[in-house]
Amino acid sequence: MKAEILETVLAEIKAKRPVVLATNLETSEQRLLHRGDGETESERADVERSFRVDTCVTTDTEGGAQVFYQPFNPPLRMILIGAVHIAQPLSAMATLTGYEVTIVDPRESFAAADRFPGVTLNLEWPDAALEPLSLDQRCAVVTLTHDPKLDDPALQVALRSDAFFIGCLGSKKTHTSRLRRLVKAGFAESDLARVKGPVGLPIGSRSPAEIAVSVLAQVTETLRKPAP
Repeated sequence: MKAEILETVLAEIKAKRPVVLATNLETSEQRLLHRGDGETESERADVERSFRVDTCVTTDTEGGAQVFYQPFNPPLRMILIGAVHIAQPLSAMATLTGYEVTIVDPRESFAAADRFPGVTLNLEWPDAALEPLSLDQRCAVVTLTHDPKLDDPALQVALRSDAFFIGCLGSKKTHTSRLRRLVKAGFAESDLARVKGPVGLPIGSRSPAEIAVSVLAQVTETLRKPAP
């Protein structure tokens, strides 16, 4: 890697902007590509695939040369709204999976360090806590409190962001009421379609740990599935 390319890659990493280094294995030519970049539709798809699977991709070009795509992704982040029982196993599992986890809950008795060792706790109200986090395409936001005073402000910030996953714990009835409130707040049907609720894959979960498994599985499925 040439020095000037390395400097650019390091700057992109510092700015938390995803970038792919494309290397022509025949000519050794190197290019830096962002989402949507590429000389052909096929190359744009290869760039997106390398971002999504978080691993290097090698493909053949129409001219016969092979191109090696190496992604440099920002860290995955998971923001949990509510320091409730399910947040305990979910934060631990997400950390093991590679997420930087932040739990947001202004209730100090819930968001206590002894309940969440090693996890970043934010005691601000959700909208104030999320705004400075600059949610991007590497962020998942999951609301867990069932309390509109906490969940709704977080959802409104998340829906105005590029977060790749937005999910809400609660029954179907609770979720229907939640969507009505979001409509009253000015959000469109396309926005509502981004909110997964009740959050989690339908695997018959009962305990907090099982529910955490279903939530993390749905987050992973959304992260890795091919773009439509």
